[in-house]
Amino acid sequence: MEQEELPVENPPTGAELYAEYAELRAENPVSRNEGEPWRVARYEDVRHVLKAHADFSSEVSQRMQEDEDRTPTMLFTDPPAHDRLRALVSRAFTPRQVAAQETQIEERCERLMLNLASKSRGDLITEFAAPLPVGVVATMLGVEDGDFVQFKHWSDTIFTNIGEILIGTPSEAAVQAGGEMSAYFLERIGRLRQTPGSHLLSDLVYVETAEGHLTDGELLMFCFLLLIAGNETTTSLIVGCVRIFHDRPDLFDRLKLSPDLIPGFIEETLRYHSPFRATLRKARRNLHLGGQDIREGDLILPLIASANRDDRVFDSADRFIFNRQPNPHLAFGLGIHSCLGATLARMEGRLAVESMLRHLDGLSLCDPEMPELDGFGAPASVGVELRPSG
Repeated sequence: MEQEELPVENPPTGAELYAEYAELRAENPVSRNEGEPWRVARYEDVRHVLKAHADFSSEVSQRMQEDEDRTPTMLFTDPPAHDRLRALVSRAFTPRQVAAQETQIEERCERLMLNLASKSRGDLITEFAAPLPVGVVATMLGVEDGDFVQFKHWSDTIFTNIGEILIGTPSEAAVQAGGEMSAYFLERIGRLRQTPGSHLLSDLVYVETAEGHLTDGELLMFCFLLLIAGNETTTSLIVGCVRIFHDRPDLFDRLKLSPDLIPGFIEETLRYHSPFRATLRKARRNLHLGGQDIREGDLILPLIASANRDDRVFDSADRFIFNRQPNPHLAFGLGIHSCLGATLARMEGRLAVESMLRHLDGLSLCDPEMPELDGFGAPASVGVELRPSG
């Protein structure tokens, strides 16, 4: 089928940001300001950095490496430690486990959307986009009766301080949130070691390979990873979908008539409004990248959002083409650190859009120019105007 271009009528709220990315790709594809990491802007260079883990280390935090009491997250660990953690986690986080979540995700979407669609104005984040993934993750971790508001608070506090946690000094609030979250899950892990449950966290407690069981610290790492990364990815994806619906109300109508187009719409949203703008790596040796000499130990910032708008790879890269084929976006990373929860995030995004289409005739942003829409992660609040279905 011929690709259909759907130009966004109004300039995106991140116009300045994407203009900066375009300038970097054209003139300074690998560059840095004094004292900052190298910014990598072009698709092929970003792809290379993400894939070549032998040259670009994910162990970017010296402070975390020196903390003997801390188990590093799988996201920022190199082989062989990374391979062991991923192999063990993958045994429990299987396609069957993910597929088993569809009913609870759909039911949760319906409850949240029915409440949101009962009014003419609401908050997309607090009433739908945040409680959906937080509730899904909480259920997967066996805490159905957990305090979702508290989960969201921990996630937001830690995620917004991720840069300082990795390469700086985290705030007191981030340290407190991390401590509270650790105590919360360690208590539940201890109970599961005595009495198994029927959920993902229990499966992880008991999964065993030749490498052995996961330790309490490794299980805690996975709880942090699933709650924070899984929450932020899906919340940002839902916000991205609504941004497109704001700019293209006719596309909302198009999907209502042809729901089979939703998966392609989700993929293009992931490209166009990447949930994570960037990640972080560290050079393992002296190397050459994008015309620059990188020294061993230098920090590198692969700009995923820039790579996903690179017109060397994507025709009409600044246009939203809902049925774009092929669509080799990097929203979920690449290589050994590709997102383990990508299938779950896609499912949540699809079911969220299906629920919107069932209960609404359209929705729009109250403030489409708010800069937080293009911040690192999802905003704390996004006002939306709603047109409930008659």
